Amino acid sequence: MSEQRIFGVTGWKNAGKTTLVERLVAEFVRRGLTVSTVKHGHHDLDVDHPGRDSYRHRAAGATEVAVVGGHRYAIMREQEEPTLAEVLARLAPADLILIEGYKREPHRKIEVRAGGEPMAPRDPTIIAIASDERPADAGVPWFRRDDIAAIADFIASRL
Repeated sequence: MSEQRIFGVTGWKNAGKTTLVERLVAEFVRRGLTVSTVKHGHHDLDVDHPGRDSYRHRAAGATEVAVVGGHRYAIMREQEEPTLAEVLARLAPADLILIEGYKREPHRKIEVRAGGEPMAPRDPTIIAIASDERPADAGVPWFRRDDIAAIADFIASRL
């Protein structure tokens, strides 16, 4: 497979990262691209619930459990947190992979700001900022958080 086209969305909690990723996915899909996403959280993830058959399989000791039905499936794996590279290697090919979180990984990112301590310009992987007001410290291109078309154009031009 050729090198994956990835771009990150980073920022502090409640800055609007998920909203921006959601809107960017819709914009890129509207433009005809296939898009996948990776979301990093800092808490244990459990998409399963006690009493469900798949939960019971995991509780019994299964290392991986695949739940399949209708038009989607999920594979849950019991292991220490994988690296971003391991997660990316498991994804199907896509035109673009948007990554939410993973602040310390070396891929290019846009910082979403809504107050809090700025990440750019200290982080050289941040190549743009999305915020409601022009930041005084930017040093990189700035976009309003709701200017999805311009942000998507910027990302596309960097891939």
